[in-house]
Amino acid sequence: MNWAAVVLFSSFVMLMVIGVPIAFSIGIAAALTFLLFMTFDQTIFIVAQQMASGLDSFTLLAIPFFILAGNIMNRGGIALRLIEFAKVLGGRLPGALAHCNVIANMMFGSISGSAVASAAAVGGVMAPLQRKEGYDPAYSAAVNIASSPTGLLIPPSTTLIVYSLITGGTSISALFVAGYLPGALLGLSLMLVAGVIAKRRGYPVSQRPSWAEVRHRTLDAILPLGLVLVIMGGIIGGIFTATEASAAAVVYSLVLALFWYREIGLKDLPSILLESAVTTTIVLFMIGTSIAMSRAMAYGDIPFALSDYLLMLSDNPLVILLVINLALLVVGTFMDMTPALLIFTPIFLPVVSDLGMDPVHFGIMMTFNLSIGICTPPVGSALFIGCSVGQIPIARVIRPLLPFYAVMIGLLLLVTFVPEISLILPKWLLNYG
Repeated sequence: MNWAAVVLFSSFVMLMVIGVPIAFSIGIAAALTFLLFMTFDQTIFIVAQQMASGLDSFTLLAIPFFILAGNIMNRGGIALRLIEFAKVLGGRLPGALAHCNVIANMMFGSISGSAVASAAAVGGVMAPLQRKEGYDPAYSAAVNIASSPTGLLIPPSTTLIVYSLITGGTSISALFVAGYLPGALLGLSLMLVAGVIAKRRGYPVSQRPSWAEVRHRTLDAILPLGLVLVIMGGIIGGIFTATEASAAAVVYSLVLALFWYREIGLKDLPSILLESAVTTTIVLFMIGTSIAMSRAMAYGDIPFALSDYLLMLSDNPLVILLVINLALLVVGTFMDMTPALLIFTPIFLPVVSDLGMDPVHFGIMMTFNLSIGICTPPVGSALFIGCSVGQIPIARVIRPLLPFYAVMIGLLLLVTFVPEISLILPKWLLNYG
């Protein structure tokens, strides 16, 4: 019996059950595991050392910059302009406002890199409009919640940056490019489900906008969408790294919100900076404790023990990948994406590497899988935010979410077993592999 695994996971689960915040639960569980191998003083030293050294990374600087850029865009009226542009793209389909919600989440999520920010910003605007048009509030909230994670796959994504750090340098450029096709397929699949439901319920089609409105809304959205071109064009073209691209995103969004749209003023910057600093602190503290836990797992040979166990279950790669996906789906229901990624990547990556799976493909699979968890009870952050802005109890939105869950899981299996969905664009654009 691997006592390190017993101590680590049992203490972590117990701390979570009694309500200890997840970052502290991770850190304490790691410290208790280290006590099996060293003295108390040595444990305190090694946990602090691992947290500090783990955060001493140039790559991680991209996270606070992207968080700041997302907050500036959220407060700078960019979400509203993207929603107006989404109405142009999806307005003539059955259940037009639901399609607009999905498209707006894809666009705003790809710019902000945050599912929660996308669910709040887009849902806050769309929910009153949909209620006014006679949409069922539970259906509207379900569409917003299910589509908000598309921004975690469509770059820039802080989740993929964290994955690159954990794996010891998997190409961020390749991960970013690899997320486009799965993210687009997810959005289109959700639109298909939303459209079928809307058709059955007889939800209205929006009026055809005039050419003047189309031109105005398109021109209004070009500059916000240009941020994606700046970031990805710079990264793919080798002009700057992902970290430098995040800093460029801050400058671009600040100029746009402050001087072009003038939705914010200098007096708003302190509150935006404070909000970004608080969010960054929470994320980085969680990353630091998760890195300490990863080190504790390495001390106890936990990844190798679990890897051997999984490989003993079956020698069929399809079965092993199904087991990994099932485990991650369960984990995602009670754990946030970042700690889940930090804890389980070192466990499962050696297994899939032995199966010959590309690390970029595995990163997209993990991100896709765990993004489903933020839409599910009991602790899904997008679920809570989506219900809050939609003014609907969580119990009422679960049933309307079921067809969206089914499509997301089906597409997850497609992404898992068809590697080219993730790898074709990195191979084509970056000569990856």
